[in-house]
Amino acid sequence: MLNFGTDIGIDLGTASVLIYEKGKGIVLHEPSVVAINQRSGDVIAVGVEAQRMLGRTPGDIVAVRPLREGVIADYDITEKMLRYFIKKICHNRLFFRPRVMICIPSGVTEVEERAVRQAAEQAGARKAFLMEEPLAAALGAGLDISEPGGNMIVDIGGGTTDIAVLSLNGIVCSKSLRIGGDKFDEAIVRFARKEHNLLIGERFAEEIKIEVGTAYIDDLPENRTIEVRGRDLITGLPNSVIFSAFDVYDALQEPLEAIVAAVKEVLEVTPPELAADIINKGVVLTGGGALLRGMDKLLSRETGLPMYVAEDPIFCVARGTGVALQHLNALQNTRSFATKQFD
Repeated sequence: MLNFGTDIGIDLGTASVLIYEKGKGIVLHEPSVVAINQRSGDVIAVGVEAQRMLGRTPGDIVAVRPLREGVIADYDITEKMLRYFIKKICHNRLFFRPRVMICIPSGVTEVEERAVRQAAEQAGARKAFLMEEPLAAALGAGLDISEPGGNMIVDIGGGTTDIAVLSLNGIVCSKSLRIGGDKFDEAIVRFARKEHNLLIGERFAEEIKIEVGTAYIDDLPENRTIEVRGRDLITGLPNSVIFSAFDVYDALQEPLEAIVAAVKEVLEVTPPELAADIINKGVVLTGGGALLRGMDKLLSRETGLPMYVAEDPIFCVARGTGVALQHLNALQNTRSFATKQFD
């Protein structure tokens, strides 16, 4: 049963929400989707149930994703979604409200930070703390960032990619791109429209990415193809075409090139002592985008550094919030936390 000391960590992602409960680990992993009745404003469904409704709702019901590119796009719906998830894991026992640690991209503005904190408090948090995603990802990946040595993390989420060099529990240099798994899906949608005059949905584009997508030419699945179904933009009728793995590789080049360029930018401004540490330790990849076939090999080829995909990369940020909650007092005294996250 929850008590006054209960702490939870939330990875409030563009694609999905993960919640870590102190003493239990990851207790929730659901899509960041809410179905709303447009006439009454009532919430019809949240999470998995709402995701099934994307693109399939009648006129008075709309399934929306209230976060875009790592930040809140619809405050009211985000608050309702958080309230639902917090209530769900607390089993309706919210007499003692939990402390909540929420992760945010490293490049958000103060206004965006305030919106996240207020949404959590309005949703039922006794107190809301904010933590930058690269720090949480590093902690969740098992990196020791408390020592005066360099660690580099590349966290490729649904809405953002955060790249950071860490040392002494702080971020030395970083870059946040509003590019992630969603941009990969959008690139596949554009490719289908441009090359085949075929309109497909983003959910199906994600399936294509998972089945035959690759970031590295040598990792192309041999003879792997997928039937892509959608609406023909010329005839207006349902149609299907065959995509090869090479087609999907071509479609993903623009967002992949942007991520590679950002990684290089961070390396270029990394202090030489920390750069030497990174050469020895390599770079750790986290987030769902790290699971794209060949992502580690692409970045290794472009930077000359060893790349390692973390164990269970999708859960690293959420696990990192749990580690941070256990060492909250110590982390509050570090510069990266004290100046931004804790008021």
